[in-house]
Amino acid sequence: MQLAIFRRVAAGGAVAALAFAGVGAATTGPAYAASSKVSVVHGIPDTPVDVYVNGKKTLDNFKPGDVAGPLTLPEGEYDIALTKPGEPVGSAILKVDNAEVPGGADISLAAHLGADGKPQITPFVNDTAKLAAGKARLIVRHTAAAPAVDVRAGGKPVFEDLTNPKEAKADVDAGTVKADVVLAGTDTVAIGPADLNLKEGTATIVYAIGSAEAKNLDLVAQTITGLHSAPGGVPSGTGGQAGTGVDTWWYVLAGAGVLLLVGGGARVATTRTGRR
Repeated sequence: MQLAIFRRVAAGGAVAALAFAGVGAATTGPAYAASSKVSVVHGIPDTPVDVYVNGKKTLDNFKPGDVAGPLTLPEGEYDIALTKPGEPVGSAILKVDNAEVPGGADISLAAHLGADGKPQITPFVNDTAKLAAGKARLIVRHTAAAPAVDVRAGGKPVFEDLTNPKEAKADVDAGTVKADVVLAGTDTVAIGPADLNLKEGTATIVYAIGSAEAKNLDLVAQTITGLHSAPGGVPSGTGGQAGTGVDTWWYVLAGAGVLLLVGGGARVATTRTGRR
C-alpha cells in the first residue's frame, strides 16, 4: 500500500487558522485570565469538516491531514462542533460541550478515529520544556483505528505497545532518522518507513491516523519550535507543568490521551450546539 507519509499544512488551512484566532477575542472571560496555545489536528479520513467554536464557524472546509494553529485562547469553557462543509452548527456530526481550556498550556486537539473506529476528539498537552543543546523531542501519538503498535528507528523499537489514544515521547539527538510503525511485537510494517528530520530545539509530534481495516493508515506531523535552552539555563523536564499554574490532573489525563469528557464528552451529535 502506497502511503503519503507526511501531509503539510495547506495554504488554505493557514488562512483558516487566522480566522480561528479571532475566537479568543470574542470569548468572554475575566481580564486576568491566563491564555493557552491551542492547535487542531484533523485525523478523520475522507471527512472534510467545518469547525465551530461557541457557535461561530472558525475553520472552513478543514481537510484530513491538516493542522491549524496554534491560536491563543483565554482559559475557560468552549463548545466545539464539527459539521460537514456548509452545514449549520445544528447539524454537527461530532461535538464537545463545555470543553475546559486551562491557562498557561500548549494543547493539541486531535479529531480522529478511536480504537473502535468511531470519531472522537482527544486533547493532548504538549511538552514544551526546554531542550539541551543538540537535542530534539520526538512525540508519537496513536490516534488510528488500529491495534497496538511499536515505533522503530533504524529498525529498532524505541516505543513499544502503544495503543489508541496514548502517546510516547523521548528527547533524542537532533538529526534525521528513518522510522516506521509495525504491529506490536512483530516486523509487520503498518506505516512507513519515513525519514524524520528532528531539528535541534524543536518538538516533532507524529500522529498515526486512519483505519487499518480501511487500509488508509497515514501519518500527520506537527512541529513546535523555540525550545532551545537559554545559555546556562536548566530545562524544566516536567512535561510543561512547571510554572504554568495548570493542575496536575490535567496533565495526567491529557498526557495519557484520555478522551475529553466534559459535559458528556465527544460524541456523534444530532442536537444543536450552544453556549449554556
